[in-house]
Amino acid sequence: MTLEAEVRLARQADLEALFELDAIAQREDCRRQSIARAVASGQCWVAADADDAAELLGYGVLDNSFFGQDFIPLVVVRDSARRRGIGAAILRVLQSRSLGDKLFTSTNASNLPMQALLGKLGFVGSGQVENLDDGDPELVFVKFRS
Repeated sequence: MTLEAEVRLARQADLEALFELDAIAQREDCRRQSIARAVASGQCWVAADADDAAELLGYGVLDNSFFGQDFIPLVVVRDSARRRGIGAAILRVLQSRSLGDKLFTSTNASNLPMQALLGKLGFVGSGQVENLDDGDPELVFVKFRS
């Protein structure tokens, strides 16, 4: 069942809700700092429940940190909202905000649901990075914009 969500630019007032929905942010200060920087710089978009705008279902970040190319370093969806269209909605908005001819992202080799979603949205494999997470290479994907 698909959830209805509104994807909008994150606001400072969203920070605590973002930290709450992100399991890594709950335990790592550096992740909270990274999220706060993305919000402050206008690089973070949130998916809010269409029936309750205060409930955040997920978020994504778009920057140009990948060799000067547009890059999605992070997409996080609340556990209870996974596989219900929220990740796709976030990725579509980030794609629409991308200005370059190419849009890159990455995910762990173990993250099969994200790989499937990226394929569904037209991303193709572009390489692999070893040694970020032990035994779980990071797969890089690209979407070519025409």
